[in-house]
Amino acid sequence: MNAITKEEIIKELSFTFSRSAGPGGQNVNKVNSKVMLQWNVIASNAISDNERQVIFSKLNSIITKEGILFISSQEARSQLANKEIAVKKLVSTLTKAFAVKKVRKASKPSKAVVQKRILQKKKLGEKKKWRQKGQREG
Repeated sequence: MNAITKEEIIKELSFTFSRSAGPGGQNVNKVNSKVMLQWNVIASNAISDNERQVIFSKLNSIITKEGILFISSQEARSQLANKEIAVKKLVSTLTKAFAVKKVRKASKPSKAVVQKRILQKKKLGEKKKWRQKGQREG
């Protein structure tokens, strides 16, 4: 996700504000400091169809059936700070969604490890053979 796309996405965001449950004392009862960020992923012109599919597949838990992505913030006491936090959360969420996972390369066990395993198996087999009836005298 490049800087141009981020700016375009930020232009498409809408915010709603409500009373926060966070810190602030009496301020909490008077000021709408909680921020609810909304982004309509389906109607967005800032992303391509492929990007839209990636967002829906990886972020389906925070996207509604109508295609609106919700992120809330109520950590700070001020509305402006919570708005900035919500935008940062959106950017980091999208960055994680578009991150390409590193492909795991299968590795072989070393010869020493294989030999050690075979020796342990032989020892265990001998121990079990020794425990069997008819194998020992007595």
